[in-house]
Amino acid sequence: MMMTDPDFVLRLAQDEADLIAAQRLRYDVFIDELGGTGDLIDHDARLERDAFDPYFDHLILFDQAREGCPAVGVYRLLKGDSLSITDNTVSRFYSEDEYDLTLLRTSGRKLLELGRSCLHPDYRGGRAMMVLWGGLADYVAEHEIDLMFGVASFHGTDIDALAAPLSLLHHRHLAPDALRVKAQAAHYQAMNLMEEEQIDRPAAMRAVPSLIKAYLRLGGYVGDGAYVDHAFNTTDVCLIMDTKQMSARHKAIYSTKARA
Repeated sequence: MMMTDPDFVLRLAQDEADLIAAQRLRYDVFIDELGGTGDLIDHDARLERDAFDPYFDHLILFDQAREGCPAVGVYRLLKGDSLSITDNTVSRFYSEDEYDLTLLRTSGRKLLELGRSCLHPDYRGGRAMMVLWGGLADYVAEHEIDLMFGVASFHGTDIDALAAPLSLLHHRHLAPDALRVKAQAAHYQAMNLMEEEQIDRPAAMRAVPSLIKAYLRLGGYVGDGAYVDHAFNTTDVCLIMDTKQMSARHKAIYSTKARA
């Protein structure tokens, strides 16, 4: 629990120390809290990392009022125009392990993949998320991004327990055809598990993680099908947001002015 008011500093990772700070927070959230695992995780140093890290920008929120000025929030960002087929860069998006992104990659629009987003538990539900979003909005504007996307997670892999919220997303928030990416066939988990009239909508929405609800409020959509990630102990959906079609109200929320 925080004992002092936070003193936030937000920046893109500038060096290895910044990246390590982000990976340490990710370990606390994804490994300790959510029970995930992975091939490149360093348990001795308590770092959650993977092969994609060197190719992403890492937007990191630090709290200078906390001892050691740790990272308390992070986003991992990959622009579509950073993809390459050369040996020293990444040639695909992280999300492509889970979703067929052909519709997005052939859209001719500027893409940004979001991933590994997390907040320290002490900073959830407060100003920290708005500060992160303000920085993300600045990044999107600077790089003239048209479409943002990425996987977001429900905790756990019990599909029966998640039937109501997944079905609600399918019936109420499915992406339009032109943006409706689909879970890879080998791992496709249907989300249309209940008829809409059978869903207790308030209860189902309460079961949707806060980050997913926040994107939906901003006009985001979900792709077709979920991905059950047993290694990370999560059930993932693909979120897509068309920045050019956000309403004026949405843009007011998702802006530097809103952050201020």
